[in-house]
Amino acid sequence: MGLKISHKKLQADELNLNDVVKVTLFISNMDDFTRINQVYSEYFVTHKPARTTVEVARLPKDAGLELEAVAKMQIE
Repeated sequence: MGLKISHKKLQADELNLNDVVKVTLFISNMDDFTRINQVYSEYFVTHKPARTTVEVARLPKDAGLELEAVAKMQIE
């Protein structure tokens, strides 16, 4: 799922899921929302970033889900 990939990308920049401040989920079939929400809740247990969920007609490569995340990063 996209959350696993996003988590790895965050770690590459020395960030983690607690640094995520906003998530946008693009879902091609709202019938999948309950399952997607269950998986999402496994990643964001106590930290709950702002979230928007949008149903779209189609995603690239006929994907069922596209995830966009914004994370905060401390710059010294």
